[in-house]
Amino acid sequence: MAINLANNNSLANITALPSSISGGAMTLLATQTASGSATLSFTSGIDDTYDEYVFKFYNIHPETDNVTLQVGFRDGDTNYDAVKTSTAFRALHNEAGGSTQLAFTSGEAQAQSTDYQVLSLGGVGADADQCTSGSLTLFNPSSTTFVKHFIARSNIAAQDDYSLEGYVAGYCNTTAAIDGVQFKMSSGNIDSGVIKLYGIS
Repeated sequence: MAINLANNNSLANITALPSSISGGAMTLLATQTASGSATLSFTSGIDDTYDEYVFKFYNIHPETDNVTLQVGFRDGDTNYDAVKTSTAFRALHNEAGGSTQLAFTSGEAQAQSTDYQVLSLGGVGADADQCTSGSLTLFNPSSTTFVKHFIARSNIAAQDDYSLEGYVAGYCNTTAAIDGVQFKMSSGNIDSGVIKLYGIS
């Protein structure tokens, strides 16, 4: 039995979506590649062109063992210290199969803080094969009426041989536009990895 979609065409016959279905296209705006980098900063391209911006980070490997990937938001000045309130929880399982957890992580949740927001909710290992990958979505950064919501998801190969999935959600409590985003490790440099910025139409 064929699946009928889009004006009764089967999946094999669909070559384009109907005009009534629109939006969701991702446009690559910028790419940054780390190489012993203290920070990776996106200082242009975040404006009112798109309502949603997505940062995808791939194989972020720290120079220092047991550190976290963090993000800061800039709201019109030169610092990445926009006030944030957030919640965070994580799930983990170790390679030996003997330890699991699903928990709220109060140490990474923020309440009206100007600190960088932790994205990888555990220590990323510095072994050659350890890293973190994931994404951060920032909604309506150019709004001067509402707070700026963000949602992040990451997975890390932790320094103590855990797979750790982290979820962070919150908002920048400012009506000023967010015009810059900066990533860094909690200590030491980003040895290698790539971060790509996309606009979502």
